[in-house]
Amino acid sequence: MATIGYANLPVPSGAQSPIVPADIAALASAIDPHLRHTAVDLADRTNRFAAATVQTLVTANDGTTWLKTSSTADTWVTIWEPPPTWDRTITLKTGLQTGDVTIGLMIVDGGRKVELKGRVERTDGTKIYDANAVNLGAVPADCVPVALRTWPGTCSMAGATTDAAGRLEVLGENTSSAYGAAGDVLWWYQGTDGTDWVDLSGYYWLI
Repeated sequence: MATIGYANLPVPSGAQSPIVPADIAALASAIDPHLRHTAVDLADRTNRFAAATVQTLVTANDGTTWLKTSSTADTWVTIWEPPPTWDRTITLKTGLQTGDVTIGLMIVDGGRKVELKGRVERTDGTKIYDANAVNLGAVPADCVPVALRTWPGTCSMAGATTDAAGRLEVLGENTSSAYGAAGDVLWWYQGTDGTDWVDLSGYYWLI
């Protein structure tokens, strides 16, 4: 059996008589890894192509394009994906509300990172303050990281305080804390008398 092209496609040649079913099957098998395959979404790709050969190319209905980088594991790189949108939010605790900037979360970097924006304030107009942590609310289930994640959060400097930032953290999976459960967003602040609002802007890694 001769082969042609960079893909080494098998074709009968010379004195070979084509064994039609077997030869067509061999040709189809050789072509298959070089096709652009389609999936509905990430879950469908995982279900159908986890065992595919390395360099398998799959596109989803929204145009997301993945290339497989392992023949033994379900490992892929994302070549392209639609621009993310602020399609998730935080469920705020009672007594808190969205401030001047709407709260939004989005999962980026192929599902590895969460980006946040928005401000939180009290519904009664008083300062956000506690000697320890203030539990602001909870992120959606698919935004809960595997472990504790932290980032700096800016805040209002109105009033007596002179501190422009505090510590924001989201509790990870199986986290045990006196101030919340997995997925809860905590605000730690040592500024005098608290602050009028907390800005959530930042990001954390899911994995």
